Amino acid sequence: MTTETVEITFADYTLEDLHEIATTRPRLVLAADVVEKIAEGARYIEKIQFQNRHIYGVNTGFGSLCETRIDPSAMSALQHKHLVSHACGIGEVVPELISRLAMLVKLLTFRAGYSGISLDVVGRLLDLWNADVIPAIPKKGSVGASGDLAPLAHLALPVIGLGRVYHDGELVDAAPVLAELGWKPITLRPKEGLALTNGVQYINAIATDCIVRAGRLVRTADVVAALSLQAFSCAETFYERILHDTSRHPERGVVAANLRTMVEGSNHFTLPGCNVAKEDPYSFRCVPQVHGAVRQTYGFARTVVERECNSVSDNPLFFPEHDRVILGGNLHGESTAFALDFLAIAMSELANISERRTYQLLSGQHNLPDYLVPVPGLDSGLMIPQYTSAALVNENKVLSTPASVDTIPTCQLQEDHVSMGGTSAYKLMQILDNCEYVLGIELTTAAQAVDLNKELRLGPASQRVYDEFRSVVPFLDADRQQSLDIEAARTHVRAQSPAWAVGLA
Repeated sequence: MTTETVEITFADYTLEDLHEIATTRPRLVLAADVVEKIAEGARYIEKIQFQNRHIYGVNTGFGSLCETRIDPSAMSALQHKHLVSHACGIGEVVPELISRLAMLVKLLTFRAGYSGISLDVVGRLLDLWNADVIPAIPKKGSVGASGDLAPLAHLALPVIGLGRVYHDGELVDAAPVLAELGWKPITLRPKEGLALTNGVQYINAIATDCIVRAGRLVRTADVVAALSLQAFSCAETFYERILHDTSRHPERGVVAANLRTMVEGSNHFTLPGCNVAKEDPYSFRCVPQVHGAVRQTYGFARTVVERECNSVSDNPLFFPEHDRVILGGNLHGESTAFALDFLAIAMSELANISERRTYQLLSGQHNLPDYLVPVPGLDSGLMIPQYTSAALVNENKVLSTPASVDTIPTCQLQEDHVSMGGTSAYKLMQILDNCEYVLGIELTTAAQAVDLNKELRLGPASQRVYDEFRSVVPFLDADRQQSLDIEAARTHVRAQSPAWAVGLA
């Protein structure tokens, strides 16, 4: 954790803002006007909690039990039971970064003051963050509507002294850590348990991380494709500006400009292996069109999720200034689910076209040896890494089936349509992992082809990328265990993606 302090205000936060905060882990505090707004909402709950009317989540049961009134003496127990009963997440625990992002996005909902949450509970969330005691969330269990009930219940359990947390680099039970810090479990007031679990902050947290990663990968793909097209002695025509000025898709022009930056100074289009008709395979010639389409989808997803993170996602909402309690659907994750499913399709295609370029580089065309090895036959060269890439691309295609087209009714048909955005979210996480491997395999293949394309002169920008990579994965002069090379290449792609974005659009 840094010594810096970041104030949560009413400003709009970009996804990069949130990701930076979750990554650098500064101390968090609330701005004074945010404190007052939260306090105002809590005071309103105190004012109305004993009124003789049904106030959902305050004096009623939950879901289809919304018409069941709760005795005033049991209101606090109701909120406690809500958290423990809803903590039904299963599977591996998501990384600490995702938990931090979920906490941040939850704070952005609470800052508006419409949830009825108290400063005591919000303060405990801040205490947990500032002490590096981060709730552990099992990955699976959200249907992406009614709120991310199961994951957010696990996020909230340490507030009442339960659950597990990340602390000092380990996953441990929360209770001993809280006792060591001298923090007693908080007794929840009316609506507070529901406020903690309602909303889709969990899937928006995963979406934030995925979209930041995807933004890096769309640029990385341009860098890797530029190295491949030079190694394959491609023509120079398909990325010319005059060609892309005829298109009404600006993203294509951006990709073409990135390619021009990377290949400037190269002689790839003058070599004997160059296709004399300048009709290269689509996986090279249509890079601007395909990568550009991926960028369009990335831009759409980014806009949707950024709006979601800065919105109020909860139900019901309380408006003290109008003396109104409004029940609605601000707990439904359809917008995020659609965006993540669409982005999953796009990132799957980014890996798909990358694998096709890998295949072409191994095909024995353009004066390159079969499988990019000096003595093919005795050595298999890079034959099998392409199989691995193909397997991952196949997995991505399966994972790209939209989860959001499905709904399974829950809660005795009270919640009869759900987004399934939780599935959309963790599918995309896997697709991005696979995409990093596939781009790493293409980079390995392109670098090998560069070495074997003896007359090739890389553009200076591409030469720097090649030199950096060769310091990690050496030339393959004879067969060796290439799983180690693939892991090193994937790690290099993930580490270098932010740096490669510098100077590229």
